Amino acid sequence: MIKSRFRFVFDANVIVSASLSKQSTSADAFDKAIDSGMILISEATSREIRNVIKRKKFDRYVNRKKRERFLSKLIICSELVEPKTLIRASRDPDDDKYLQLAVDGNADCIVSGDKDLLVLNPFRNIPIIRPDQFLKWLPDD
Repeated sequence: MIKSRFRFVFDANVIVSASLSKQSTSADAFDKAIDSGMILISEATSREIRNVIKRKKFDRYVNRKKRERFLSKLIICSELVEPKTLIRASRDPDDDKYLQLAVDGNADCIVSGDKDLLVLNPFRNIPIIRPDQFLKWLPDD
């Protein structure tokens, strides 16, 4: 069952933040995105999220098994897109993969706390917004 027409790209820092605290703005944004549409991932973004979420430094907040369950939920609830467009627009070249995913995945917005992405708002008419802005931007059901 398709929940909505909305398509979202969440960067790794927002996903990891959501996995560490269910009481965070990032977790609220993640839940609202899952309820309202589809989160898009690519092999490159999935790999980055997987590598970051497994870092030992996060064990003091949430054990690794719970973080891996969160990652599984993300993968199950997401649409895999393989971008074809080469984009080099961010001050941090590692962030270009999110722009590529958003463009080729026809995303409605990118949710990020990364200043290197936020400074590009909007990118090709795709808003780049923080999780708190996303909660206000997305209409309530």
